[in-house]
Amino acid sequence: MDGSSAEKGLGKLALLSNVNMDYAVRMLAKETEVYRPEGYGNELGVLINPESSYHAFRPDITFLLVDLMELLGHELDLERAAEKIGGWFSQLAGGLREGEVYYVNDAWLWGVELGAAADPGRKAALEGLWQARLEELCRSRANVRIFPYRHVIETLGEERAFSLKTWYMGKVLHSSEALKRLWGLILEKARWEVRVPRKVLLLDLDNTLWGGLAGERDHSPIALSEDHEGLAYKNLQRVLAQMQEQGVLLGIVSKNNQEDAMEILQEHPHMLLRPCAFAARRINWEPKHENVREIAKELNLGLDSIVFWDDSPAERQLVREMLPQVAVPDFPERPEELAPAMVEIHRNYFARPVVTREDREKTAQYGALAQTKKLQEESGSFEEYLERLETRACRVDPGKNLERLVQLMNKTNQFNLTTQRYTQGQLAQLLQDAGKQVYLYQVRDKFGDHGIVAAAVADCSGMVPVITDFVMSCRIMGKNIEYALVEDMEADLRGRGYGRLRGRYVPTSKNSPAASLYERLGYSKVQGTAEGGSEYEICLKDVPVRKHCVRMEQGLKA
Repeated sequence: MDGSSAEKGLGKLALLSNVNMDYAVRMLAKETEVYRPEGYGNELGVLINPESSYHAFRPDITFLLVDLMELLGHELDLERAAEKIGGWFSQLAGGLREGEVYYVNDAWLWGVELGAAADPGRKAALEGLWQARLEELCRSRANVRIFPYRHVIETLGEERAFSLKTWYMGKVLHSSEALKRLWGLILEKARWEVRVPRKVLLLDLDNTLWGGLAGERDHSPIALSEDHEGLAYKNLQRVLAQMQEQGVLLGIVSKNNQEDAMEILQEHPHMLLRPCAFAARRINWEPKHENVREIAKELNLGLDSIVFWDDSPAERQLVREMLPQVAVPDFPERPEELAPAMVEIHRNYFARPVVTREDREKTAQYGALAQTKKLQEESGSFEEYLERLETRACRVDPGKNLERLVQLMNKTNQFNLTTQRYTQGQLAQLLQDAGKQVYLYQVRDKFGDHGIVAAAVADCSGMVPVITDFVMSCRIMGKNIEYALVEDMEADLRGRGYGRLRGRYVPTSKNSPAASLYERLGYSKVQGTAEGGSEYEICLKDVPVRKHCVRMEQGLKA
């Protein structure tokens, strides 16, 4: 890609609709490369026809924005509407391609006749028919997402969102304000597909997670309740709880007496986030930037994974100056703005297009990481620590875990041998390539399941296969697990008849932890690469003994 598409990294987009969306397409074209549809109302025709200009364009992401009333032809009978909606989704499912990403809008039924309808529940029932089929499609196809069209209409209201004047003039259903919001939302979703989200949100306590001061609550009770100012703080916690469920790691960095703060965290009846909700805590009187740095080290994450939120302008400025990699959003002036401000922080730094099982279990996984560090401190040697961890790994099916494979390849930086990035479509094609072997690994230890945490690609198109990609989650680094995973790949390729194997390393500003991997594994450097890296080689019948305590479980698992 070149031009703005290369700068923003959004890929090629398509917007298909049964109403006139030309304005939104023109606005999108200012930001990235966009398919120019030949009119409107043939959204399924161009998608199903392999010879269409849409397929010649080969979009990375397709947005299908369908007006339900137009699709129904103003047919409000539930049975006949169900047939039309079912037929539309059946045709759509037949035209979807593996590896490409599709956003389909949820429904909002709008038409002038609804104002005179005798059955006000009919609107919701018809929207429900669409929603049920849409959710069914999303469950069966991992590359289909729901586009939140309803939210745009609800936010604006029907009178501001729709325009009969432009509809009569040129089948432009939406007002200019609604179209601006729709194209902005399309861009946001496209950016979510390619960006690396932040991982950790570090929070102050006093006047942030609750109102008032923990140590003064005998004289002035803290504000945290179901009414007045206290409800504003509780609603903030409700937003934070939703973020945590989607994989955001929460942490505390607060200047308090630990006993006072922990009493509120553990016992306050309106406290929604108990101590177990936080992956790391620093409740002390040390400088906050030092506490932030310590938490990054504890979680084995870069500072650029962290967002810091504090009501004190002085503390925010200190962190900005001392730790410029950390994101430090502004803090709202009034309590009623807390929850909306956190929703915006979630959108700007943390939201992702798909929430995987690994995302949902992230807090527990980092809790297990803390336990492993405690075990390391208690062990007499590194070897004893590895033995006591009882680590097990198994290969899993990359085809059944494509979303997680995409996440690992595109979000991992520290242990990433070449830092190549792939679209979902490219990875789907790679899985079908007979000249490539894709490896995906799940890891467990005595403290729990770390989920799918490592991936590799071997190019087997030549006489000597080459590991062109190898990534591993930072939370399992430092345990020699990579030794076992490379040995598994070596054994697999040896079983396929190969006598030698090469591995590639390309240095970046962040992947120095992986720089010496092949040398530690006993590979010899054979040549440089065009990207400024190196290739290493080993004879597969002469691999050395490597020290690790990982038991490989046989058999592919879903």
